[in-house]
Amino acid sequence: NEEDFKMRVEAEGQSKAATLDKIYFTARSRSRNSIHKGAGSGASLSPRIQSQDSAEIPIYPTLDPEEQFQRIIIDPPESARRDMDSDTASACRSIDRALSLRDKYQSIVAVAPPPPGGEPATPPPTASRQPGEAEESEPFYRREAPSYDPFLSTAVPTASEHIVEMVDGVYHVFEPGASAPMLSVPNVAQFYVDYFALRGIVNSGPVKTFAYRRLQILEERFSLHVMLNGHKEGQEQKSVPHRDFYNVRKVDTHVHHSACMNQKHLLRFIKSKLKKDPDEIVTFRDGRFLTLTEVFDSLHLTAYDLSVDTLDMHAHNTFHRFDRFNLKYNPAGQSKLREIFMKTDNLLAGQYLAEITKEVIADLEASKYQLAEWRVSIYGRKLSEWDKLARWFFVNKLANPCIRWLIQVPRLYHIYKRSGEVQNFQDMISNIFAPLYEVTRDPSSNMHLHVFLQTVVGFDSVDDESKPEPIQPQPGQAMPLPSEWTSHENPPYSYWTYYMYANLATLNAMRASRGLNTFEFRPHCGEAGDVDHLTSCYLAASKINHGILLRKSAGLQYLYYLSQIGVAMSPLSNNKLFLDYNRWEPTCRSHLPVCALASFHPTSTPFPHPLATPFRNTSRGVSMFLSRRMTLSCSIIQRMPC
Repeated sequence: NEEDFKMRVEAEGQSKAATLDKIYFTARSRSRNSIHKGAGSGASLSPRIQSQDSAEIPIYPTLDPEEQFQRIIIDPPESARRDMDSDTASACRSIDRALSLRDKYQSIVAVAPPPPGGEPATPPPTASRQPGEAEESEPFYRREAPSYDPFLSTAVPTASEHIVEMVDGVYHVFEPGASAPMLSVPNVAQFYVDYFALRGIVNSGPVKTFAYRRLQILEERFSLHVMLNGHKEGQEQKSVPHRDFYNVRKVDTHVHHSACMNQKHLLRFIKSKLKKDPDEIVTFRDGRFLTLTEVFDSLHLTAYDLSVDTLDMHAHNTFHRFDRFNLKYNPAGQSKLREIFMKTDNLLAGQYLAEITKEVIADLEASKYQLAEWRVSIYGRKLSEWDKLARWFFVNKLANPCIRWLIQVPRLYHIYKRSGEVQNFQDMISNIFAPLYEVTRDPSSNMHLHVFLQTVVGFDSVDDESKPEPIQPQPGQAMPLPSEWTSHENPPYSYWTYYMYANLATLNAMRASRGLNTFEFRPHCGEAGDVDHLTSCYLAASKINHGILLRKSAGLQYLYYLSQIGVAMSPLSNNKLFLDYNRWEPTCRSHLPVCALASFHPTSTPFPHPLATPFRNTSRGVSMFLSRRMTLSCSIIQRMPC
């Protein structure tokens, strides 16, 4: 345009160094003005900058996507809209119904209010700065990060008079004196009616054809956008001072806490303990207490023998072998060492794991730009699991602004049933959710758990999805209620999904009514196994992890795109388990809100910073993700003082 042309002409008569200085100054001023106004894109330049001689300083326009980039608009003629063929019309109606089904389940899920802080205050006016002046005379203004220390919270809600009852495997919350529950969720029979309706929609011929064509159009439009605007986006990115891949804030949303350190860090920690505390009693085996030295002697290992290769926590030879992959959590292949160093519930009350956790937190604080969401497990075997985990967290003071926690629930009912730890599926539901309802009703009943839940952002349902499911839901056939599920077989994936969703929905409603934080449901889904897992999560999940099987269903992929369901992918781990690198690009170009993450097993990588591993392992990774201006973060970014 005319302004760009004038800018180039003016720059021709200036030295290269002077031009770069002025461009940098203009970019800083524009960025500062945007921070002042809090208006985001399209904010005008400040009067101080506009008043300066435009012949001296080339002023770049602010980034407004609607004005700055060339857009591709597909505008069919009116006759094409009128003369729509029957297949297209049928597909559109079906897709509209599918979107309504998701809204039916997600509209009743309570969402936590945004954190306090709001827009940054307008800074006081400052004197104008001439070109060439020191930058320190006019610093950036930033919003201060909100304080974060749940241990100092003194405003503990008093006990309420809510009545909590379990009805058919779902907790219902009643206000005092009310006959109807606070929130009514669709029952399991209605869920399966909607589930089969949605499955029929995504498998219908017209929807498959329509969705495939729309996805192809989206991909081609993105390719055209890159051709037309890639250079301009690159220039805009370069004009932003002090920001590149390594110093933008990144949130890793899929790291198992017991493997949050890399191998070298774990090796260094184990050696330091062998050197400093060799006589500390660490476990009880075969009727006697054992010191750390005695444990290693029984394994025929010494500190000198230990190395990264001896730990053997690299995820080698694990493709389509989830069992081998899980065994990589055992240092040197020994479950004893995993219990001592990587468990919260052991003879040391998780002391070693807490110490190394603090070291990793210190590393995150030092890096400044890395945040993480660590996963800890609640198995549902006993009611006391929540209390033990919360005490470990509270006693060791493991809250930090860089960290949030997510609860993962392994789908291991069949194992606990066979061992006699639970009698039916309802026992597992009670063990998982009963302590949460009680501490929500009366936080003073368990202050450790109340504080811990303030740092929890969501729940996950995890296991090997590639395992066959002996019991499958069938249309028109009622599934047993949780109290009636006494079979030794595991319930199907959709059954787990519904009861996790339903109980979290009522729990969120209760917590929101009391002014407490709520939780998202973000299950492992679409990593392997049946594509229908993605169908049930389309109805019930807030967001999902993995989702790589979306490539097998154009209908589901298009629905996930239309509903903008977040997908947290783990390229490095999935490359070791289910998917080669050369098949990632089509998945990541599907216009879904994708969050590209590191391995969920960072100890399986040799890199010190897990977030960078997918990008270091593939040369096109950075361009593939960053060229789309994707944010390396997830939903918890709104809960973190970034």
